[in-house]
Amino acid sequence: MAARAFITGLSGPDITADERTFLREAEPWALILFKRNISDSKQIIDLTSDFRSIVGRDALVLVDQEGGRVQRLGPPHWPSYPPGQALDRLYDRDVAACLAVARLFGRLLAHDLRLVGIDTDCLPLGDVPVEGADAVIGDRAYGTRPDKVAAIGGALARGLLNGGVLPVVKHLPGHGRATADSHASLPVVDTDRDTLERTDFAAFRPLARLPMGMTAHVVFSAIDPAQPATTSATMVRDVIRGSIGFDGLLMSDDVSMGALSGTLRERSEAAIAAGCDVVLHCNGKLDEMREVAAGVPMLAGEAARRADAALAARAMPGEFDAAAGRRVFEEMLAPVWPGAEQAVA
Repeated sequence: MAARAFITGLSGPDITADERTFLREAEPWALILFKRNISDSKQIIDLTSDFRSIVGRDALVLVDQEGGRVQRLGPPHWPSYPPGQALDRLYDRDVAACLAVARLFGRLLAHDLRLVGIDTDCLPLGDVPVEGADAVIGDRAYGTRPDKVAAIGGALARGLLNGGVLPVVKHLPGHGRATADSHASLPVVDTDRDTLERTDFAAFRPLARLPMGMTAHVVFSAIDPAQPATTSATMVRDVIRGSIGFDGLLMSDDVSMGALSGTLRERSEAAIAAGCDVVLHCNGKLDEMREVAAGVPMLAGEAARRADAALAARAMPGEFDAAAGRRVFEEMLAPVWPGAEQAVA
């Protein structure tokens, strides 16, 4: 069925009458949830079902469920999970154990999400932080070497896919060097391209076959000094699609973030013109949602092909003993993540 090239948020835990009208008329491709949309399991099940009924499709519902400080579903109704740094530490002790735990981590996250109608997780991160970078990535990262980041990110993604949840690799082509938080202002990375190719971009290449990816609102001055990756045709064509080789559905990061300039419609139009397949808007403000919808087309051509391929990558999970999985997870993480037993029980 037809869908417009954007992912929308909502204002609260229930869909308002005005939002219902907007969803029917604007036909967003997918929905993203935040803490303001979440209270308990039944409420999320009702919300996700209601959204899909309104748009008339088995549309994707996304969430940022990383663990650590980026976790929209949390106590008391859901477990508290570790930040990516815990996997970084375990990798240094035992690579095989770390990758097994990362797969299990993804599978546990998928189990939690599918139970409430969420089928897409904005995870894994491919970002490779460097000394002096802003803390917005920080302990969310899986390490400071691209090979380690890619290995852990790939294992997490496999766990999510095995659990029937689509992964979204982020933030293409890398947010790790940014010295500013793109939620508030525009980061500019002045590193030369050869270094970027060996480090930041290298971490994403092994993840390039994942079904979905999210851009970074970051300027890479050695390649395009004028535009951040989200709105740069050069960055999308030559780096994300070219050097990295990513061919999945490409979504922007949230176009309401402070890193971007112009009206919401102008930002949305620029992201689509640069080569993003869909635009992400998160804050649930209806006037902004209308602006974004006015600035994007209906999905067609290559964007529609990639969207269909992402939808087709959803699979029914096999049997999984979540309680046993949590016990193994906490035991294996205990040496590097104090409090694991209490947190994931």
